[in-house]
Amino acid sequence: MSFYSYVLKSVKNGILYKGSTQNLQNRVLYHNQGKVKYTAKNVPWELVLFEPFATRAEAIQREKWYKTGAGRDWIKQQINP
Repeated sequence: MSFYSYVLKSVKNGILYKGSTQNLQNRVLYHNQGKVKYTAKNVPWELVLFEPFATRAEAIQREKWYKTGAGRDWIKQQINP
C-alpha cells in the first residue's frame, strides 16, 4: 500500500496547498468538493506534484519538508521548470 505527499494549486488564485494521504485520487476529489475546511474557499484545485512513499511516516515527513523554505523552493522548481 502506498502513501503520498502532494501539492495542489488553486486554479482560482494560484496558491499552493501541501498534504499527504493514502488515497490520492479521493483526497483531491474531497478538496475539489469543498469537504476540506482549509481549501474549500479556493476551489477548484489541480494536482501539480505528488510523490509515493512506502509508509505514512515518510509521506508526513515529506509533507512537513514541503512547508520549509527549502521545500517551497524545490516545489517551485518542479512545477515551473
